[in-house]
Amino acid sequence: MSELGELARRRGFFFQANEAYGGVAGFYTYGPAGAALKRNVEEAWRDRFVTREGNMEIDAPTVTPEPVFVASGHLDGFDDMLVECAECGESHRADHVVEDNTDIEDAETYSTEKVEDIIAEHDLACPSCGAPLAGQPVEEFNLMFETEIGPGSGQPGYLRPETAQGMFTEFPRLKEYARNQLPFGVAQIGTGYRNEISPRNALLRTREFTMAELEYFVDPEDDAPDLEAVADVELPLYSAEAQNAEGEEYVYLTPQEALDEGVVNGEWVAYFLARSKQWFERVGVDAERFRFRQHLSGELAHYAADCWDAEGEVGGDWEELAGIASRTDYDLSKHAEHADGNFSVFKQYDEPKTVERATVDPDMSYLGPEFGGDAAAVADALQALAERDRAAFDDEEVTVEVDGEAYTVPVEQTGFSVEEQTESGRHIVPYVVEPAFGVGRAVYTALAHSLETDEVDGEQRQVLQLPPAVAPTTVGVFPLMDKDGMGETARDLASDLREAGLDVTYDDSGNIGRRYRRQDEVGTPYCVTVDYESLEDGTVTLRDRDSTEQARIAIEDVPSVVAALVDGDRGFEEL
Repeated sequence: MSELGELARRRGFFFQANEAYGGVAGFYTYGPAGAALKRNVEEAWRDRFVTREGNMEIDAPTVTPEPVFVASGHLDGFDDMLVECAECGESHRADHVVEDNTDIEDAETYSTEKVEDIIAEHDLACPSCGAPLAGQPVEEFNLMFETEIGPGSGQPGYLRPETAQGMFTEFPRLKEYARNQLPFGVAQIGTGYRNEISPRNALLRTREFTMAELEYFVDPEDDAPDLEAVADVELPLYSAEAQNAEGEEYVYLTPQEALDEGVVNGEWVAYFLARSKQWFERVGVDAERFRFRQHLSGELAHYAADCWDAEGEVGGDWEELAGIASRTDYDLSKHAEHADGNFSVFKQYDEPKTVERATVDPDMSYLGPEFGGDAAAVADALQALAERDRAAFDDEEVTVEVDGEAYTVPVEQTGFSVEEQTESGRHIVPYVVEPAFGVGRAVYTALAHSLETDEVDGEQRQVLQLPPAVAPTTVGVFPLMDKDGMGETARDLASDLREAGLDVTYDDSGNIGRRYRRQDEVGTPYCVTVDYESLEDGTVTLRDRDSTEQARIAIEDVPSVVAALVDGDRGFEEL
């Protein structure tokens, strides 16, 4: 990891932001090579989860008004555990202190009280100054950055901790663009912000980051994915059951096998697990250092019924790269309670149906004086209760809850009845399956998994074996020397390659071996050298990064040959 950090700074992949002013932990700048790699990773994600899946993409604001996060539950449930050192005043994430210094792996699933006890029991110390942390309180710390919208006191708002809420709040309009037909997906690639207690591990845990998220809206009763399309994908699955049994082994199952054996619950979750694995391999994550780990009950987010983390092994630790979550109808139902829009979809029946519907027609002349300003909310609660549990109206009184307070109403005042109705369809609140990816984490893991050291011509070589499709530069173009027309020919070739849509670097400094090494270090998969023979017969040398093999091809064929190699339509050995 130290080699990767040094390479990242030296070759312009990433480095701490604002170093001239001392820097602030958790913020990184992507240099020229890193920005290009990140852009290519994002495009690969867009290709897989937007274009190929037939989904739509939006770009919502990063500043969000407070009521959105009241509805979503983030104000109450988006917390990490904080412990502050009494000696030096540094704050640390308490569960990380426990995990880094004991054999406990999932301290984030514990209560704050239990983490306090573990810190005392093991006499854990402050990572910064070494002072004892025993006896210091462990508290919940909300991770959202707060701001004010507008001048003066303004309107309270927050920098979004995820892109998801932008897709949920705009659902009433987005469903119209989807012609009210389920299933449909809405994707977004954008910046998120989390005020991490203790950022660490470079791009793996930062305070500002890029997320790529897909919210896929489905009919929980009817919609099913095409599992045949991913039938041959083997998923490395580490289930909650295996973790609770303290097992280190995980099973390799196809999506259908995982469903049949009850390891994965939900066809859409199984489908997106498979698509996620394919995508991670495409951008350079080593399949042998990759797995899916199911969340334990204590670590599930407040909105998730189930979640599997895609994890990559980096520096000896398993790091979260993405989460594939079943959010059920939590988000849309919450926003329906708090907002004015219609967060349901009308499902048309093939033929009209006659059904029994329980309804209420409360006597407001009774509810008004009895419950005052809460009367309307009580009436709505009575209707909701009638729809889900008509037996609740069998007694003389019925009780509903509004904002945590119970209200009891005589059944005769509710106007409860069951009637037959002919319906052409019904309104349903879709369920949501969410594959959510940390782009920076994918970039960092791809770099870590691609960095190799080997020997070429008796010299040690450091090389990034990134997939050609995501490498920052596709091809390096060199003149053997910038004389006798070789420089002009090489520059013209570089221009032609750029016109063909390829990322090109031109380099005429130093000997040819050093130029190759520079491109190997930044992951450039192919290099072209113009030499004296090129001036005589119009051919150039094309070099493959990984094998260091070379082939002689016509200069006019270089753009098409390199494009075919990048797309995988041709192998270098064929040359």
